[in-house]
Amino acid sequence: MAKEMRTEKLQAWYGSLHILKGIDMVIEKNSITAIIGPSGCGKSTFVRCLNRMHEVVDGTKVEGKVWFEGQDVYDQQIDPVDIRRKIGMVFQKPNPFPTMSIYDNVAAGLKLNGIRNKKILNEAVERSLRMAALWDEVKDRLNYSGMSLSGGQQQRLCIARALAIQPEIILMDEPASALDPISTSHIEDLVVELKNEVTIVIVTHNMQQAARIADTTAFFLNGNLVEHDKTDKMFMSPCDKRTEDYLTGRFG
Repeated sequence: MAKEMRTEKLQAWYGSLHILKGIDMVIEKNSITAIIGPSGCGKSTFVRCLNRMHEVVDGTKVEGKVWFEGQDVYDQQIDPVDIRRKIGMVFQKPNPFPTMSIYDNVAAGLKLNGIRNKKILNEAVERSLRMAALWDEVKDRLNYSGMSLSGGQQQRLCIARALAIQPEIILMDEPASALDPISTSHIEDLVVELKNEVTIVIVTHNMQQAARIADTTAFFLNGNLVEHDKTDKMFMSPCDKRTEDYLTGRFG
C-alpha cells in the first residue's frame, strides 16, 4: 500500500539561485498529483527534492523537511539510495539503458539489490511489464535492445523499470512531453491505472493532461506553491487570481 508524503517549509537552491521558497504540501496516497506552472517555477526541482535527486547536482542545497513513512527523508540517518528505491522516478525523455536488453532494463534495479534468482527475476520482469501495459508488445523479444522500441514504448519500459523494485511512490517529470499524441494517451491511461498500486506525482506543462488524469493539482509560481486543491475545483473555481490567470492563458 502506498504511503502519504508531506513537505514542510521545503526550500531548494541551485548555487545562489533560490528555486523553492518554503513549500508546505500533502501528497495523498494512491492518488495522482499534478504539478503545473510556467517554466522555471520550480516544478521539476520540487519532485527531485522528494527523493533526494536534487542533491546529486553540485552546488545544490535543500532546507526543510520531506516526511515519508513517518521520517524526514533528509534525516542524516537515512540512506538516500534507500529513499530512491521507495520513491522511483521517470524522466522527461525515455532513457532505457542503451547496452541492455528489454529484460535486463527491467531487471537492472533488482540485480543491483542483489537478486540473482532467475525465477524471481522472470516473475518481476513480467509483472512490471504487464503493469506498464507493455508485456504483450515485447514478450517475444525480451532479448532485443531497449533502444529497438518506439519512443512511447521506451517510456513505458522506463516505467516498468521503476515499478520492478516495487516503489511506494513514482515521480514523473513531464513523462509524455517528448511523445506523439497516441503514445501520450497510452501513458495517461497507464498512470490512471497505476494509482491503485502506487502514489504518483506528475509534473506537466499540459493543463489538459492535468485535468484529464490528476486527482489533485498544485500550481507553482516563482518558487511558491500558490494553490493546491482537487483538480475539478481548481480548474472550475480557483481560489487565487494568479491560478485563474494561468489556467486561462493570461501568462505562462
